Amino acid sequence: MHTLEEKKEQFERLLGIMADLRQQCPWDKEQTFESLRTLTIEETYELADAILKDNKKEISKELGDLLLHVVFYAQMGSETNDFDIYDVMKNLSEKLIYRHPHIYGEVEANNPDKVMQNWEDLKLKEKGGNRSVLAGVPNSLPATIKAYRVQDKARNVGFDWEEKSQVWDKVKEEFNELQAEIESMDQDRMEAEFGDLFFSLINAARLYKINPENALERTNRKFIRRFNYLESQTIAMGLDLKKMSLAEMDEFWNEAKAQELTTNRE
Repeated sequence: MHTLEEKKEQFERLLGIMADLRQQCPWDKEQTFESLRTLTIEETYELADAILKDNKKEISKELGDLLLHVVFYAQMGSETNDFDIYDVMKNLSEKLIYRHPHIYGEVEANNPDKVMQNWEDLKLKEKGGNRSVLAGVPNSLPATIKAYRVQDKARNVGFDWEEKSQVWDKVKEEFNELQAEIESMDQDRMEAEFGDLFFSLINAARLYKINPENALERTNRKFIRRFNYLESQTIAMGLDLKKMSLAEMDEFWNEAKAQELTTNRE
């Protein structure tokens, strides 16, 4: 791998290029924090896709695209004298040292749960930090991730099940409440109870150390893969999906499942 000096050299080169682009490139010159925001979100999702595919080359590429946005924001901050890349890195370094007292201090934390407990406790104590336990969860997070994060943060202050198996009683309770609302056909109440059921299932995933976002995406990809097989086979045979019965479609679906079993796919 590269030496620290080589890494510093490339980082300095990147900062210089970014400064040049802001002065000379018509597109880069007109960008603002607001105009870059949605692009940053898009780049983050592209990185997430590369991680799910376990494509190391793509991960490296997408990390570069995300780093571009970091230096872009820092460059714009320097132009208004609000902050620059030095402030970004200095603040981050100081925060990491402060929130890892088991590395840079005398605190003991010999497991991940204790580390996270210390992290959340220190966040609440920071001057100007988040005074509420849940205040640090961004409002714009996707609902599934937000549910996981608020549950995890509540856990850090002791608001959690005594035994993780207890969560299944809650899941059953929410499922029964949803069924009752479905029978009454009250659309608003059905949506509310569906949300409660989702929330309880995400809670179960958290307790059993399953990432619900990854689990659902795994199923999404499995469904897409099988449906694509179903679609390609029917096209090859000159069939029309819209005119096929569900039983006929299931034959191709089961073929796709059987093929996956032979290749050890989920």
